[in-house]
Amino acid sequence: MRFLMSRRAALSGIAALGSCVLIPASAQTTAPTQNAVTDTEASLPAVEVVGRRQSGSYHADEASGTKTDLPLRELPQSVRIMSRQTLDDLGATRIDDALDYVGGISRQNNFGGLWDNVAIRGLAGDINNGMPLLLNGFSGNRGFNAPRDTANVERIEFLKGPAASLYGTSEPGGTINVVTKKPLWKAAHSIEAYAGSDDFYRTALDTTGPLGERVAYRLNVAVEKRGSFRDHVDTQRAIIAPALTWKLTPSTRLDYSGEVLRHETPLDRGIVAIGNRLGDVPRSRFLGEPADGDIRIDNQTHQLALEHMFNAQWSSRVGLSYKEGSLKGYSTEAQPALQPDERTLRRQRRFRDYASDDVTLQAELIGRLQAGAVAHELLAGMETYRLDFDQRMLRANPTSAAPYAIDVFNPVYGQPQPVPLPNTDTSEEQKNLAFYLQDTMSLGEHWRLLGGVRFDRYDQSLLNNRTGARIEQSPTATSPRIGISYLPNPQWTLFANAGKSFRPNNGSSASASPFDPESGRAAEVGAKWENESKTLGATLALYEIRKKNVLTADPVNAGFSIAAGEVRSRGMDFDLTGQLSRNWRLNASLAYIDASVERDNLLEAGGRLLNIPRINGSVLAMYEDAFSDGTRYGIGGGFTYSAKRLGEARTQAQAAAGAPAFELPSYTVARLAAYWRISPALRLSLDVDNLFDKTYYTSSFQRTWVTVGNPRTVVLGLQAKF
Repeated sequence: MRFLMSRRAALSGIAALGSCVLIPASAQTTAPTQNAVTDTEASLPAVEVVGRRQSGSYHADEASGTKTDLPLRELPQSVRIMSRQTLDDLGATRIDDALDYVGGISRQNNFGGLWDNVAIRGLAGDINNGMPLLLNGFSGNRGFNAPRDTANVERIEFLKGPAASLYGTSEPGGTINVVTKKPLWKAAHSIEAYAGSDDFYRTALDTTGPLGERVAYRLNVAVEKRGSFRDHVDTQRAIIAPALTWKLTPSTRLDYSGEVLRHETPLDRGIVAIGNRLGDVPRSRFLGEPADGDIRIDNQTHQLALEHMFNAQWSSRVGLSYKEGSLKGYSTEAQPALQPDERTLRRQRRFRDYASDDVTLQAELIGRLQAGAVAHELLAGMETYRLDFDQRMLRANPTSAAPYAIDVFNPVYGQPQPVPLPNTDTSEEQKNLAFYLQDTMSLGEHWRLLGGVRFDRYDQSLLNNRTGARIEQSPTATSPRIGISYLPNPQWTLFANAGKSFRPNNGSSASASPFDPESGRAAEVGAKWENESKTLGATLALYEIRKKNVLTADPVNAGFSIAAGEVRSRGMDFDLTGQLSRNWRLNASLAYIDASVERDNLLEAGGRLLNIPRINGSVLAMYEDAFSDGTRYGIGGGFTYSAKRLGEARTQAQAAAGAPAFELPSYTVARLAAYWRISPALRLSLDVDNLFDKTYYTSSFQRTWVTVGNPRTVVLGLQAKF
C-alpha cells in the first residue's frame, strides 16, 4: 500500500509538471539539439548497435552526467567514459568486471558478493549503501542493490571530483553514472550464448526497433548460472530490461527505462589470514555454512523522462524514478579474529530481511543565451525524493558454551545451527528537497568557465521498532562548484576546479542525538589532450580532497560514535583511451593515491585508509584486421596492477605497541581476448581472465573477511545477429 501511494503521488507530480511543460508545444517550432530525437535521426542507419561491437570506439566526446553540452575536452573536470566497446572487449557481464580499468578506482568490501563497491580517488561511500552510483542521472545506490549487470548498459561515466552541486549527497572523490541502452529506430536483434569455467552459462537477448512512426522499443534479457572456484558458492541471476521512446510531438519526447533483476547467491565473506599471512587457507575454502542457502536480492527500477523543446534556445526535462529493493536470507559469518590456536574460527549466524522504496522526481530547465561575447548554457533544476528503508535482522553470537566454530584447515559442515534472535528492527524514512543552478560559459575561443551551486534540505527519521525510540534530523547543505578551462589550441586543454560535498551520517550518538553530516572539499588541476581526428584522448589530473565529520569512536561511551574524524586524499590519475591506428585501440590508466587518516579517536593518525593502494594501473589493447577471405578477427589483452593495501584498520594502540599492519599483497593480473567474425551475422569470442592463474586478494574488511580474486577463467561465446 505504501508503494502504491508513493508511486501515485509521484506520478501525479510528473503529470502536473509535464502539462506545464507541454503548454507551449503547439505554438513553437524547434531546432534539433543533442538531447532531442528528430525525424532525421530516426532515419539514420544503425550499425553494430546490438550484441558485441566490432571496431567501436573507446573514446567519447560527451557525458550525460555532466548536464552540459560542453565537449569533454573543454570541460573543467576529469571525466572518464567506459564505452560499450570497452565492456565488450573485457567480456564484462557485470560492471564490477570493468572497474579496474579506470584510473583512481580501488576495490572495497563487497558485502560478501552481494553488491558492487569501490572507492574513487581513495574515498569510499557509505558503508551501508556502497559506492556513489547514479543510473541515468538518478540515484542508484540507495537501499540494497545486487551487483549490476551489463546486459542493458550502454556506457559507464566516471565523474571524478565533487558532484554535489548537481546531485546532492555524494563523495568528493567522484560519482559513477551508469547509462542504459535506448531504443533505436532501425530494427536490430542479437542473441548471445556463453559457457565457461566453473559451470558458467549465460544467454542474452538484445532486440530493438520501431513499433510505428512515433514509438520505438528496446528489450534486453539475460539469464545466468555461475558456479565458482569457491566451495559451496554458486550464483543465479536473471534480468529483464525494457525501454520505450515515444515522440509525442516533433518537439516532445517521452522515454521509459525499466529493469527487473533477481540475484541469488550465498553470502561469502571470503577467507581468513593466519596472523598477518595469507595463503595458508586455500582460496577455495568457504567458511560459512552451506545449509544457510542463498541470499536473494530483488530489484526493480522504472524511470520516465519527458523532454520538450520550446525553441532552439530553451528546453526542459522532467524525470521520475521509482526503485524497489529487497534482500532476504540466512548467513554464517566469521568473527573478527581466530582463536589463540590460529585454526578455530567462531562464527555468527544472521537472518536479514531488508526492503526499500525510493521515489525521485526531477525537473530541469535548460537555456542557451548570448550576452555580448559570452555564450551561456544555463541549467536550473529541482529534485525531491523519498526513501523508505526497513531493516530487520536476527542474530546469534557465539559463546564459550555454543561457539558455532569451524576449523579453517579441516572444515566440517552441517553442525547444529543456533537460532538467531531479534537484533535490529528499524524503519527509516528520508526526504530531500533541492534546487540547483549551473552556468557554463564560453568566453571567446580559448576560455570556458563553469559555476554551479545546489541547496539541499534533508529530513531523516529512524524508528527503532523494538524500543519505540525515534531519532530525527534535518540538516541543510550548500554545495558550490567552480571550474575554468584554457584551450590554447584545438588539441590541448588546461583546467582547474574546486567544490564542496556533503553526506548525512546515519545513526545516533550516545545521547541519542543525530550526527552532523560529513562535509568534503576538493580541488583539482590537470591537462587534457585530444588528437585532430578526435579518436584518441588523454586526461592527467592532480587533486587534493579533505573530509570532516567522519564517524569515529566515542572516547567516553564505549560502543558509540561521534562525528569528529577527518581524512585526506591527494594524488594523481591518468587515463588514455581511443584509436591508435586503423587496427589498434587502447585503454590505459595509472593512479597514485595517498589517502590517510588525519584525526580519529581510535584509528592511527597518519595511517592509510582501508583497501587503497598507493599505485594502481591498467592497460587494455585490441588489434583487428581481416583474413584473406574477408572475415574479420580481433585479438588483444591487457593487465591490471594494484600495489599493496591496508587490509584491516589499524588502531592507535596497535601502532603504539609496534604491531605490524595487516596488508594485502600487490598483484598483477593479465587477460586475453579474441574473436572471429565467421560471417556478418555470426561471431565467435574467447575471453581468458587471470591468464597466469595468479592467487590474489582484491579487498578486505578485516583479517577474517578477505575477498579472493578469481583464478584463471575461460569463457567461450557465440553471438548471432538477425
